[in-house]
Order: sequence, then structure tokens, then C-alpha cells
Amino acid sequence: MRALIVYESMFGNTAAVADAIAAGLRPRFEVEVCPVSVAVNRPAPEVDLLVVGGPTHAFGLSRPATRQDAAGRTTTSVDTEIGVREWLDAALPVPAPRGAAAFGTKIARPPWLPGSAAKSVGRRLRQLGYHLVVPPTDFRVTDMTGPLTAGELERATAWAAQLTTSEPGVPRSPR
Repeated sequence: MRALIVYESMFGNTAAVADAIAAGLRPRFEVEVCPVSVAVNRPAPEVDLLVVGGPTHAFGLSRPATRQDAAGRTTTSVDTEIGVREWLDAALPVPAPRGAAAFGTKIARPPWLPGSAAKSVGRRLRQLGYHLVVPPTDFRVTDMTGPLTAGELERATAWAAQLTTSEPGVPRSPR
């Protein structure tokens, strides 16, 4: 079976989570990890499981303005034109139900801080006809630029292992 992980990352934290998820999927899936800036130039994925993630910006998915702000906070090249929001908004509905999962990165403190890229991704995936095999999940960073909090990469790998116990395309019951 094939899985595709599409992610958006400004400071490397979401990319690291995507790689950890790939490690958790590899026992059961042939996995491709793809930044959204590359995925945008490809046709719709023909995969058994689509996993999509991005950083939480301004209480949800990034926008061109929030990506521009992030680009000013790093020396790493940041694509400010395309993000997960735009990629999913341009995607066509799937012709038959397929499995998907949504993840995001989010600042750990304060814990009550609202908003989640993972929930926004999950909502968009459902609108496209995907079935979420597990609830959207956020992985925590210490502040805007990171790093990930202790244990989050291990948690991402364990979360991915949960995806392998579900049949792609068949939603799991909510927890």
C-alpha cells in the first residue's frame, strides 16, 4: 500500500514531524514525504492513505501574510505563495472514499491557546471526500520557531502506527 505525506514547514518542526510519521508508517506502507511546494506541481495523489500537515498560524492554517511574517523570522527559504490551505482549496474531490489523516504543529504554551492547523486540514480533507482514520492531532513546539517539545517526535511515530491499524478509507470511531 502507498501513503503520501504532504506538509508545510517554516522552521523545520513540521517537516521533522512528517519524517517521524513516515517512520511510523513504513512497516505497512510505501511512503513518500513531500513538501507542499512540490506537491502543488503534481497531479492528485493516487494513494491508499493521504497524510497532510502544517503549522498553526494565527489560529489556523497559514496564509500568504503569515508565511511572509515567518519568512522574516528565519534565514531558511520559505515559500510564501503556496501552503497547505491553497493546495487543499485547489484539490478536486476524491472519486471514491480514501483514508486520510491530519496533523499540525502548535505552540505548547499557553495550553488554552485556541486554533489548530490539524483541525483545519481535517475539515478540508473531509470536504474533499476523504475519511479521517484518526482524529486530527497537534504536535507541540516550545515557541513560534520551535523546537518541538520533548517526546513529540516519538509521539508522532506512535500516532502514525495507529494509522497502520486502520483500514484506509474506513473511518475509525471517534474517541
